[in-house]
This record gives sequence, structure tokens and C-alpha cells, in this order.
Amino acid sequence: MFAKKPYLLRAMYRPDAAIDFAAYPYNIPAVRELEQIEFHPDVTFFVGENGAGKSTIMEALAVGLGYGAEGGTKNVQFQTTESISPLHASLRLARGPHRPKDGYFLRAESFFNVATYMDEVGYLDSYGGRSLHAGSHGEAFMALLVHKFRGQGLYLLDEPEAALSPTRQLAALRAIHQLVKEDSQFIIATHSPILLAYPGAKIIQFDETGVSEVKYEETRHYAITRDFLNHYPRRLEQLLSDDESPD
Repeated sequence: MFAKKPYLLRAMYRPDAAIDFAAYPYNIPAVRELEQIEFHPDVTFFVGENGAGKSTIMEALAVGLGYGAEGGTKNVQFQTTESISPLHASLRLARGPHRPKDGYFLRAESFFNVATYMDEVGYLDSYGGRSLHAGSHGEAFMALLVHKFRGQGLYLLDEPEAALSPTRQLAALRAIHQLVKEDSQFIIATHSPILLAYPGAKIIQFDETGVSEVKYEETRHYAITRDFLNHYPRRLEQLLSDDESPD
């Protein structure tokens, strides 16, 4: 059996898009300098500081693919806010020859709303048969990975580590790997150095210079975490000092 992925090949600006680069979100450097993003057939990570544009582009990808801006499957179409970026209308998404059989957009900041919607419509069988509010946020996310995601899917995850302890992040890595082996493709925006360690993944960095591909060890997430764990007494002393700042 041959692999059907990648389902999403690349994203770029539409040549006919009318864009005001002085207006939000096009004035974000990574969005303004966006030329083309090539996605890995297995796992692509978006990394960068808060406000760098990761979630903005993730939302644009999701909406462009037919998902609601607050997350869920394509059947979950509700809106509790009017603050949807217009970026999706400016992008062209190049897709592979095969369509995924499954898919989901997880947005950590609005996952509570999706869980409430699932309770209201009573559609809980594919989430393990119980309300996503019945356990912790981390348990709800693991229910997605273990019960909801069926494989041969395209999954967009925006900061999934917000719900997960380090131990659960390791469990999530294992679940993601199993789904990758079942012909799935992931695009994940994250701050987690644990998730970023997934072997062979493409890591795309968002910063003031634009968008660029980096190696795991080149990410600030890896460097800062490694430095802190190796030198935490000194780093704490520097951070908490009244007259010193960390190197």
C-alpha cells in the first residue's frame, strides 16, 4: 500500500490577492514576509515567540481548509467571536492528489467552546463516550489523540502542550507517531521542546525577519530549556536579582 500523504503540500499568497501590508495581520513580520511554506509529509512545527504569527497562520490554514476558526472537525461550525483574521482569503493552499479521510483543528484557546458544543449536540461516541468536560484539559486532549483521530488524517494543532504535563507530552509524542505511521500528517504550533524533538520533523521559525526553517537544536525553545536545566541555580539567581539580568 503506497502512502497517500502529504495532503497539504504548501501555502503561499494568491497572486491576485489585494493585500494592505500596513494592516493587521499582514503587518506581522512573519506574515508580511511569507512567500511559501512547504509542509513535511509527516510533521511540520511552527515555532516563535508569542505574537510572531504562528496561530494567525494556523487559523488561516484551518479556515482555508474548511474548518471553523475555533476548532473541531469540519462539521463543527460555530463562532463565539468576530475576530477572525482575513488572511485565509489571501492564501492559496496546494493540496496533494489524495484527500485525507480524517481531520481536526485543535485550538487550545477555544477548545473549551468546542467541548461545550459537543455536549450540546450529544456527539461524544468518537471522544471516548464521555464529555470532554468530564476530565482535565489534558485528559480531553488525549481523548482526541487516542479516540477521535482515526488515522489517514490531516491534523492541525495550535499549542496542544497548553493542556499537557511533561509526561503527557511524551505520551502525545507516541500517539502522534502512531498516527503518522497510519498515514497522517500533522501541522503543529508549539512552544514545547519535548514535542519539537519529534524525529525528522520540519521546524519553521517565525520571527521579526520572517519565516525560515531551523534545526531542533537551533530553536530558542531548546537552547533556553537546556541552558536553564543545566545551570538553573545560576539562572534563578540572575532572574531574581534586583540588579542583574540573565546573560
